[in-house]
Amino acid sequence: MAAENKKKVHNTLNLNYNSDNGVWLHQGKTLRKIVGTAGMLLPILLLAISLTFFELSGPLASISHYYYTRAATLFTVIVSLIGIFLIVYSGEEPVDFWVSNLAGMAALCVAFFPTSNLAQGCCDAVMPYAVTYFDESQEGWRSLFHYIAAAVFLSALAFMSLFLFVKSDTPKGKRCREKVLRNRVYRTCGILMLLALLVIVLGLFDIIPTETYDRLKLTFWMEALAVEAFGFSWLVKGEALMQDKVN
Repeated sequence: MAAENKKKVHNTLNLNYNSDNGVWLHQGKTLRKIVGTAGMLLPILLLAISLTFFELSGPLASISHYYYTRAATLFTVIVSLIGIFLIVYSGEEPVDFWVSNLAGMAALCVAFFPTSNLAQGCCDAVMPYAVTYFDESQEGWRSLFHYIAAAVFLSALAFMSLFLFVKSDTPKGKRCREKVLRNRVYRTCGILMLLALLVIVLGLFDIIPTETYDRLKLTFWMEALAVEAFGFSWLVKGEALMQDKVN
């Protein structure tokens, strides 16, 4: 039993000990699984931190605002890892490589150029969990660049789910049931990412009333929805879920 479990782990992680000096992460499926898992864990872990350590009843205004808290390391490391893995991901065609690279560089920009300040000032007594504060003179351009990078990141990932992951060398009528179901998942995830991005844009331009938007923490929940959809689609693409049945 132990040997079988060990073999399953090795197969899941695509480990190959026969190649001397081989690099584990050269496998595309492995990268997809890691990226997908990291993406899905990020909002869940940050929400858990809010409820447990910050003693809040809900999340912060957005995922990006965790940069200003003691959870900054978790946020920065996971987003940066996702960005790096997206950059080194080659995909199956040149278009996969370039779109993935674009998403990866945008993810790094999201991590390195933080959003607007969480607190109103340094050592804000109302927000004791906010431990970082930046000079407001840099607030405008930095926040704008962050929003643009985040939009590019999610748009590129949605494009991959909608148009790249659904590709197949097998004609439509001859595709197996699992591939048809996977394509539905990819398209659903891509649409969810775009809808989440649309809601955020509507909030930024006050089309959704500001009071309602802020009260419902729509930025966080839409970002969480988009990241969960992105992560799930990558797990499916990495064959961690919904694999073809072996006859």
